[in-house]
Amino acid sequence: MASLLLSRRDLDFLLYEWLDVESLTARPRFADHSRETFDAVLDLSETIATRHFAPHNKKNDAEEPRFDGTRVHIIPEVGQALRVFAEAGLIGGAMDGEVGGMQLPGVVADACFAWFQAANVGTAAYPFLTVGNANLLLAHGSAEQIDTYVRPMVEGRFTGTMCLSEPQAGSSLADVRTRAEPAGDGSYRLFGNKMWISAGDHELAENIVHLVLARIPGGPPGVKGLSLFVVPKHLVGADGTLGERNDVVLAGLNHKMGYRGTTNTLLNFGEGGFRPGGAPGAVGYLVGEPHRGLSYMFHMMNEARIGVGLGATALGYTGYLHALDYARSRPQGRPVAAGDATTAQVPIIEHADVRRMLLAQKSYVEGALALILYCGRLLDEQRTAPAAEERDRARLLLDVLTPVAKSWPAQWCLEANSLAIQVHGGYGYTREYDVEQFYRDNRLNPIHEGTHGIHGLDLLGRKVVLDGGAGLRLLAAAISTTTARAAAARGELAEFGRRLDSALARVLEVTERLWSCGDPRTALANASIYLEAVGHTVVAWMWLEQLLAADGRSGDFYEGKRQAGRYFFRYELPRTEPQFALLESLDRTTLDMRPDQF
Repeated sequence: MASLLLSRRDLDFLLYEWLDVESLTARPRFADHSRETFDAVLDLSETIATRHFAPHNKKNDAEEPRFDGTRVHIIPEVGQALRVFAEAGLIGGAMDGEVGGMQLPGVVADACFAWFQAANVGTAAYPFLTVGNANLLLAHGSAEQIDTYVRPMVEGRFTGTMCLSEPQAGSSLADVRTRAEPAGDGSYRLFGNKMWISAGDHELAENIVHLVLARIPGGPPGVKGLSLFVVPKHLVGADGTLGERNDVVLAGLNHKMGYRGTTNTLLNFGEGGFRPGGAPGAVGYLVGEPHRGLSYMFHMMNEARIGVGLGATALGYTGYLHALDYARSRPQGRPVAAGDATTAQVPIIEHADVRRMLLAQKSYVEGALALILYCGRLLDEQRTAPAAEERDRARLLLDVLTPVAKSWPAQWCLEANSLAIQVHGGYGYTREYDVEQFYRDNRLNPIHEGTHGIHGLDLLGRKVVLDGGAGLRLLAAAISTTTARAAAARGELAEFGRRLDSALARVLEVTERLWSCGDPRTALANASIYLEAVGHTVVAWMWLEQLLAADGRSGDFYEGKRQAGRYFFRYELPRTEPQFALLESLDRTTLDMRPDQF
């Protein structure tokens, strides 16, 4: 029976027939791997996700973590699943062998992790954050910090978090107030509060490693004064044994619409509930240099943004597969041309409007998955391409694509979840069916790791103008290379290539128009619309790439790809022109609306 989590056939197509990940095994870092090892870890991921994560997804939602004032209670299935995940070595899937990792290509590790996000995004969040935390320390931590914290995380004994937001600051990190006072022995004592900290407290592991943004007194104001600290829940001795409880205290859990299986916390640092070493404050250890904390944290944030896009895609994908399964098995109504009410009902997939909704979902989730895996391949190029020029190109292209890879799946795979509910009709709106939970879980993704509006500002206000627009020019060149291949293929592919060329030309024209107006407020007023339009253009590029990879191949799978690609070019890409026209007009409706006029 085909999985209702993800399509392994689609993953194989994207990884092997399009992205050619097998060729990465020619590089020294991946020399011990082969198609067989990639397939084995993909099979293992599907098996563990199906057997150990998916079965408690609804229970994890219904019986969410609770805090009794002393400790957090979580259903036992979560810890059991995480132990299986860690014992399989999947935490270190893409990490170096010397710290216990598998040294898989990042694109393969992403494909593996998608199974877990599709199966149970609440439970999958714990290793998701742990991997990001460990990767940051591998990049910027000291050898001692790697030995003390990363190795136990790879083994599954410790988990990790990222602590940025505060109650009064939210996404405005310039307003972070948590302070870190030097203790005189090389450590610091932290005082402050952190809000919305996922996986911030639990008893699923021996220890929790918090990465905390805080200010060292006397540092510069704003984000330039932020430093990064490792703050463990339990102090760790020189021999690796756990010591005193640190003064990191859970103040309470946030009760969420979805994503309920992950504890989401308000943490107090240095409130005095514990006094490690007999002194006030939570003990923390500086990562790297003072006042460079935000630049270090971006290592985890950017990784998390791609991961949020992957999670949104996985939730949209499993919702689509559930809707497809339901539409094939649910008899209701008769064909429009049927004149006899006594004839047998047909499965609802026979109705054109249901196929429209399924095609929309397919175009969103398969386009999003292609985009996320393409970004994973770029990360592998950035790390392992033989030539420095190739590595720089991949870094720049990934930089400009990151806000799109985070936000487009979060918006449109959520829409896929909405359509999955619609396909189910009234049943989809009940808790007895899975699709309503997928929607609630996915609704977080346009919010966390930067809201849709923040990423619109990042794309238009920073990414496409940085270094004189080098990133945008590189993106345009990459898209044009694809459309040139489509032109050479002729026929329908050439027509789609022309449509994509037109959309790309509008991106370039509108970007220039927005920034030539001389008023940044006007230029950025509709940045979210810019993000949506550029996102649709980028995903059309991903669809053209897939169509080229499928060209000349026969069978239902490839015909399905072609139909979904046609849908995207005929139904979705045309959405962009009204958006480009609005942007080009430098419309000031939102700017001119005063707060007291609402």
